[in-house]
Amino acid sequence: MTSTTAAVAEARPERVAGRLPSLTGLRWIAALLVFGFHVATMGIIVEPDYRAVVDKVFALGLSGVEFFFILSGFVLVWSARDGERKRSFWRRRFAKIYPNHLVLWAAALLVALWFADPISPAVAVENLLLLQAWDARSGWFYSVNTVSWSLSCEFFFYLCLPLALPLLRRARPWALWAVVVAVPLLILALWPAQTLVPEVNRWWFAQIFPPVRSLEFWMGAAAAELMRRGWWRGPRLSVASVLFVVVWVAAAQWVRAELWAALLAAAYLLVITAAADADVRGGSSPWRSRPLIWLGEVSFAFYLVHVLVMTAVLRWSGNLGVGFTGWRGPAVVLGFLLLTLVLAGLLHRYVETPLMRRLAPRRGGAPPGGGIPRPRTGDDAAVTDAAVTDAVVTDAAVIDEAATVDDDAVDDGRRVRVDSR
Repeated sequence: MTSTTAAVAEARPERVAGRLPSLTGLRWIAALLVFGFHVATMGIIVEPDYRAVVDKVFALGLSGVEFFFILSGFVLVWSARDGERKRSFWRRRFAKIYPNHLVLWAAALLVALWFADPISPAVAVENLLLLQAWDARSGWFYSVNTVSWSLSCEFFFYLCLPLALPLLRRARPWALWAVVVAVPLLILALWPAQTLVPEVNRWWFAQIFPPVRSLEFWMGAAAAELMRRGWWRGPRLSVASVLFVVVWVAAAQWVRAELWAALLAAAYLLVITAAADADVRGGSSPWRSRPLIWLGEVSFAFYLVHVLVMTAVLRWSGNLGVGFTGWRGPAVVLGFLLLTLVLAGLLHRYVETPLMRRLAPRRGGAPPGGGIPRPRTGDDAAVTDAAVTDAVVTDAAVIDEAATVDDDAVDDGRRVRVDSR
């Protein structure tokens, strides 16, 4: 972390979380990676030259979900209010993700009925209750609106966080750093560990099983706690972005498949923390432009909509598994992108936002970051008047009254910029 941010942490033990618009913009990039990955796996583009470009650019697009899990842990810990009731936290998270899930669940069943697909009531109910990620059976964890498996994982994370938060708040910095360092190593260890699981269940164990996927969530949570206390040390956003691009290209081209998830977890965390630090400092960031912020705000709805839209249209047109030749392939992909964005914007405006306001409780507890003891770095003398003034100015710049970085909270009708998935 920069010296300015560290000085703020020293001067103000009650570190208050402000908006982090750069993380909102980055959420859109992650959603776009997942979209591109599914475009490639569905074989929409047939022309070899065009397809080769898509395959190379989005080869690791599935890792966009990894980004969302790390981001979720980061922003929820960054914005958590000490003393808030567990029930209030769980209710806000429910209000954030369940209305969109319910709408897409119903839409997916209507599409299945339209195509006369068999529907298992047990599978549908399990998916409705967001329990599918715990079920290793084929056709169960990927069911109804297939991408909702990640919401099943998130519900597990949400259940655990209020129980673990007091431990995070009391944890020593070395323990938090141990979590950050250990998670990529544990992800790497999953490859040999999955041989202990029956072969038919290995994909589910390594890619879906909520306790396994929670590793990424806790990595982000530990980094957020370190940053709240002023203990985080990492590169600036420009350097972190270059490192991420290098890691992405290397992982896609030369790194063995069992290594890239661990490498990308570390690279994603560096970008997330660097972007957050840039927002706190008021530094430059390419990820907080107005268009990117809007795209990031609708990215949750976009993620939930995109596979259902593409598969439904491809089945209706008779092109599922066949694709489109020549220039028609890229044109169809662009059409899917625009159509999904329109539907996501409508879902965000008319379902997600109003129901968050209606269902979510008001924020309670101490302001985010309250009561955290300041880190001791060398001489624990009082900070200078200039540093204290810097702290006050910085807080005024980044805080919009009681707003937090997590847009699951809607206080008095105000929408906050960043959320997690």
